[in-house]
Amino acid sequence: MEHIVIIGNGISGVTAARHIRKNSDKKITIVSAETKYFFSRTALMYIYMGHMKFENTQPYEDWFWTKNKIELKEGLVNHINTEEKTLEFSNGEHLAYDKLILATGSKPNKFGWPGQDLDGVMGMYHKQDLEKLEKYAPDNKTCKGAVIVGGGLIGIELAEMLRSRKIPVTFLVREESFWNGVLPDQESEMINEHIKDHHIDLRLGKNLREIKADENGKVKSIIIDETGEEIFCDVVGLTAGVAPNIDFIKNSNIETKRGILVNRFLETNVEGVYAIGDCAEQHEAIGQRRNIEAVWYTGRMMGETLAQTICGNKTAYKPGHWFNSAKFLDIEYQTYGWVFSNRGKKENHEYFQWRHPKDYKCITISFDKDSHLFLGINTFGIRMRHEIFDKWLTEQKSVEHVLEYLADANFDPEFYKLHEAEIVSKFNQENNTSIPLRKKSWKRIFSKA
Repeated sequence: MEHIVIIGNGISGVTAARHIRKNSDKKITIVSAETKYFFSRTALMYIYMGHMKFENTQPYEDWFWTKNKIELKEGLVNHINTEEKTLEFSNGEHLAYDKLILATGSKPNKFGWPGQDLDGVMGMYHKQDLEKLEKYAPDNKTCKGAVIVGGGLIGIELAEMLRSRKIPVTFLVREESFWNGVLPDQESEMINEHIKDHHIDLRLGKNLREIKADENGKVKSIIIDETGEEIFCDVVGLTAGVAPNIDFIKNSNIETKRGILVNRFLETNVEGVYAIGDCAEQHEAIGQRRNIEAVWYTGRMMGETLAQTICGNKTAYKPGHWFNSAKFLDIEYQTYGWVFSNRGKKENHEYFQWRHPKDYKCITISFDKDSHLFLGINTFGIRMRHEIFDKWLTEQKSVEHVLEYLADANFDPEFYKLHEAEIVSKFNQENNTSIPLRKKSWKRIFSKA
């Protein structure tokens, strides 16, 4: 019986295992050094905030794996011998495979800062990071202050977690405005305001120079590079992005760059070895997507796609239109299609922007300045329907069509105040147009025509 070994039990590896099992009776083993059972990594913050327990983050009961004949092995892989098709573990054990799926995920970036490995310094990616946070920041008496380094999505989640226990937070962001390498200026500036409203000490344009230790080898303070200012703290969160977790793979025959290099079928240069999820790097980017996509849903899609290939139906990875969602403290964020930051804006892209005068709500719509083809939308504080925007992008609708039927995409709860009329009115004023606003039509939304 063919033996499929998967290294990594995150969303990519587990999805691949589930779908291989649905379509075959192959022997499947999942290897993990982090936890025995799969859990939802994005839910870690809610455990610390008291909204759920760890067992609530595990979507499958413990009996699920035995029932579905998926073997689980706890262990750290040190080396892959692709010629003999064996894995070597840190404890000296070996495991043979017929086909190997690498789904090793990401690890937090470290840039050689002095003190980056001290007690009290952590990322916020693994379950072990959560355990460290509980140890060093259980309350605001044990932890009188924390510094977060890096202004991405994980950084703002960690800030929210710490503030939920009333721990003072200083947030160092090297950019001049929060996440302005991704968000247009209007949105980035709004998030700056929102962070400060949550009593977080946001330091823009600031970098970490070093982390200083006390006499016990624990974090005592940090030094800001630009000013030399010392900030005393008990915890330092390093959230300056993530990188593929592939160190142990670099001494094998498997080709790597930043990640593990794969083709459209998620195949590496070694026959029978594949890579999916955060650790996989496409030789050539798919459309305008990045070569490496550390996103939950793309990891799931890669797992589903590769399972088809493993089971004899060779299938290329086709992720479709870009979309993503996140939460900036109290503000829900969604993006569909392509809306780039102001500094990354494409030459032929035009932006229409609207922001609520009093609330943290705004949208940016991207469209082709010549043809008026709808290219993408960012929404903050207004929920929108994925399937509607996916359909409009596929059908290559105009920006005028999108605005006319914008109410169809609104997914806010009943009795929420709607803003589509104000949005369309602003577009008409700025562009000297007379687009009508259609009322929401459920029949039209779900029509297959």
